[in-house]
Amino acid sequence: MTDAEVTPATLAPYIQHTLIDVGITRDRIVAHAEETLRYGFNAAMVPGSWVPEVAAVLRGTGAGVASALDFPTVGVTTSAGKAAEAESLARAGATQIDIGVQIGWLKSGRYDAFRSDIAGVVRASGVPVKVMLELPLLTEAEREAAVELSIEAGAAFLKNASSGAVEVANPESIAYLVARAPEGVQVKASGGIKSFAQAVSLLHAGAVLLGTSAGVAIVTDNVNEHTTSY
Repeated sequence: MTDAEVTPATLAPYIQHTLIDVGITRDRIVAHAEETLRYGFNAAMVPGSWVPEVAAVLRGTGAGVASALDFPTVGVTTSAGKAAEAESLARAGATQIDIGVQIGWLKSGRYDAFRSDIAGVVRASGVPVKVMLELPLLTEAEREAAVELSIEAGAAFLKNASSGAVEVANPESIAYLVARAPEGVQVKASGGIKSFAQAVSLLHAGAVLLGTSAGVAIVTDNVNEHTTSY
């Protein structure tokens, strides 16, 4: 993809339109799903509690319904609880699931448990699972282990981070993951994506999905202070 080929219309299908917030109302979540269709975004990323409503709006349109587990506080949910919720979300209409990983287990050398935690979600959900690796929190050796274990567990996507609070998505982190992803595993960029130029740079680095709450602003070139860092 060259700069000349990227326009708002061609960028939109790479964006996962994200709404993760406190006090979301039904009217707001429905409007979010409708925006996903209006602008041609890849998917609506919403809290699990709103998956059924969003699935009802997007059913049959080709747009995805994404949700996140063990997020925004990463690594606090039990593996059994995470797997059970993943199965429930898939039944409710989620077509993709992003998950927080057990960074503490990784740093403690509990590699089998780290891998099994991810694999349990993959098996239970039956949908593509994206792992939020929180790269800035890891040493180089831990990064390599996290990538390898996630791939072994069946992850469909590797993500640099869960949000802009951990890392603002950048081409270096994305290129790092792309270089290590085997055929069949792709890379999603996430964290503080707020401009058209930034989004394009991440695609050039090899990301195939961009998670951002600023999707509408980006594709209309109207980025403002009201977007969040997810």
